[in-house]
Amino acid sequence: MRKLATLSLSLAAAFVTTHAFAADGVTSGPHGEKPTPASSYVLTQAEEQKIRDGKYTAALVWHEMSEYTTAVNAGARDEFKRLGIEVIAETNAGFDAARQKSDIETVLAKKPAIILSLPVDPASAATVYEPALKAGVKLGFVDNSPAGYEQGRDYVTIVSDDLFQMGHKAGVAMAEALGKKGKVGYIFHDADFYVTNQRDQAFKKTIEQDYPDMRIVAEAGMADPARAEEIAQAMITQNPDLDGIYVTWAEPALSVLSTLRSAGNSHTKIVALDLNEPAALDMIKGGNVAALVADEAYNIGVTVARASAGSLIGKQAAPFLVVDSLAVTKDTVKDGWKKSLNKDVPASIADALK
Repeated sequence: MRKLATLSLSLAAAFVTTHAFAADGVTSGPHGEKPTPASSYVLTQAEEQKIRDGKYTAALVWHEMSEYTTAVNAGARDEFKRLGIEVIAETNAGFDAARQKSDIETVLAKKPAIILSLPVDPASAATVYEPALKAGVKLGFVDNSPAGYEQGRDYVTIVSDDLFQMGHKAGVAMAEALGKKGKVGYIFHDADFYVTNQRDQAFKKTIEQDYPDMRIVAEAGMADPARAEEIAQAMITQNPDLDGIYVTWAEPALSVLSTLRSAGNSHTKIVALDLNEPAALDMIKGGNVAALVADEAYNIGVTVARASAGSLIGKQAAPFLVVDSLAVTKDTVKDGWKKSLNKDVPASIADALK
């Protein structure tokens, strides 16, 4: 999801919102917000001490727990600990909006000063978080916010990726993998979700504008990730001479990888977004996967926790804070894993690198 969180079909449907496309190479937020670098939100020593003196508490109310969310969660916990804020509750809604509403009601009994969350369904989330608003809780969001909510009044900020940067880096990675020439297939997310829409468009724009000897000769929209293998098979059958295939995120990229392997195709390179252990293993072993572009998920958690903590002492944040991204290749996988997720590569990858 986007990100390191895998977008299931239910999540894709839940994130239906107004299109907010990147224009002129600039990321925009879910409601058209201009991006502000996450690094720009800084607390002074005096402000940090004031927060510590407040002895505040926080709750983490997530949409689900994936590798992405786990990294965001770890960043938030570490930053809260640094600021002397105790995390008194952590929940996982399992992509269930009704369950997330129940989670909010449950954690409110513990009276947190802050709730960090990613709404399961922004279109209906206003009622989910309404009890928290009435209780005066500071809300910090990852990726999206409830429809109808106003930043600065109802919530502190939204923190996400620099989406155009991610797609652009995927385009550059593809170009480097193909020697800046060749035929490319393009598998995009065919759903109204601003995160994947902007990332996909940035890849396409980068190839079309910056690499005259590369052509996108096959395009396929993927609404249901379960159909990724079927889509890949059709694309590869009709275009057996593809030099590269872009896939909107890493999980469906595994289906493309399986299709290429079944066809005995070791030539076509894959570039996808988000880290994934099986895809990274293929990359390390010199397989079809050439690069995986990841966001700084851990830093998303740090930033949303810091901004929400600052709001307790009246320090305002920009509406849409974005973290950097990085292209992870065989040569940079160890450093990239650490920078994105703030943890070492899995044992399988460490063993393969020896």
